[in-house]
Amino acid sequence: MNNTLKTTLLLGALTGVFLLCGEAIGGRQGIVYAFIFAMAMNFGSYWFSDKIVLMMYRAREVDPADAPQLHAIVDRLCARASLPKPRVYIIPGAQPNAFATGRNPHHAAVAATEGILRLLSEDELEGVLAHELAHVKHRDILISSIAATVAGAIMMLAQMARFGAIFGGYGDRRDREGGSGITLLLMMILAPIAAMVIQLMISRSREYAADEGGAKISGQPLALANALRKLEAGSERIPMDANPATAHMFIVNPFSGRNLAGLFATHPPTEERIVRLEAMADEMGPQDRTFRRFIP
Repeated sequence: MNNTLKTTLLLGALTGVFLLCGEAIGGRQGIVYAFIFAMAMNFGSYWFSDKIVLMMYRAREVDPADAPQLHAIVDRLCARASLPKPRVYIIPGAQPNAFATGRNPHHAAVAATEGILRLLSEDELEGVLAHELAHVKHRDILISSIAATVAGAIMMLAQMARFGAIFGGYGDRRDREGGSGITLLLMMILAPIAAMVIQLMISRSREYAADEGGAKISGQPLALANALRKLEAGSERIPMDANPATAHMFIVNPFSGRNLAGLFATHPPTEERIVRLEAMADEMGPQDRTFRRFIP
């Protein structure tokens, strides 16, 4: 199953869980309210999520005079990918990491931490920025924003249902209408878990696609593979004051992820990502072999 179809099915499943929550709380009327609520939240996410996340990490927009190497790499990659140039930001902080944001390729931004600029070689940094531009090209930011918004709305509905059950509102009304209190209880417990798992599955699926797309844009899958090795080690060594709700946006998990169960990880295993990139290098042939020198 290709990533686009898989992502579409997962978004459909996430929306279905959300509507089921609305039905469990308020019957058919609850579905209508849930749908309207989801549309309102997605509208806000579509227009303002990029500004919010950049402010959250105190990202500073830089021009070519401030960061000539960074801009030169972005210019080169955008020309190869036939993309409009995004705004370029630097995030204060020692952890090496990067992310892209924006609702579409014409309103996009790429942000890199001070730590990643110090750690990576130019070829490795190019691989990372190509990965982020692949997210922009695939419109992954919009997809992940919608997924995060719907998942957050599901958790809010479950919280509302819990309060309603405590104070005798939703549960009593559903019982009078012939509904089951057990259904409501199961929804309160299982819906947030299902929403989180589906959201994370979407995130992991898009990371694989961005690795592949970024390797094709840069033409250097092994440079990206080596960058991932360094970034994984850096994220474990250097803590980052990151918001868990935005962890999926970064190229590697900003938190130390080795103690997390695979089902609840925001990113696919770095080792698997590297294996796939190395397989791409083998398919590309000897022109990419020079980049093996970057791999320790």
